[in-house]
Amino acid sequence: MHGGLVWLAVAVLLAAGEAAGGELFLIMLAGGALGGAAAAALGAPLWGQALAFALVSIILVAGVRPVVRRRMLAALPEHDTNTAALTGRDGTVVESIGPSGGLVEIAGDTWTARPLIEGETFDAGDKVLVHEIDGATAIVVRGI
Repeated sequence: MHGGLVWLAVAVLLAAGEAAGGELFLIMLAGGALGGAAAAALGAPLWGQALAFALVSIILVAGVRPVVRRRMLAALPEHDTNTAALTGRDGTVVESIGPSGGLVEIAGDTWTARPLIEGETFDAGDKVLVHEIDGATAIVVRGI
């Protein structure tokens, strides 16, 4: 079997492994294997092919991978997590909410709640909107 075909097979296997992992490391080594295949196609001896593999791999891993990872991570949308993700969500009053508080169900969880506007009350079954979360208490306003 020609050495270039072996390098191509290695490149394909590494690329397939990258598809499973997604860390951009194996794909850089696959690029190095393509460098080894190119060296083989140019008639380089085995040690020259291995050198081409090593040099291309090092350049890709050290130079290209960090840039690509930064770009990929910057392109990800930011999502609110924890209590910040509840702000703006709809809820249903479970236990009447008044000045002393009450209970509201938000996204399947029950939270203590109090109205944003002082003196406002909500009856069980009313729809509310989460204005903010203060500690373990949802501050709510009348929903639609």
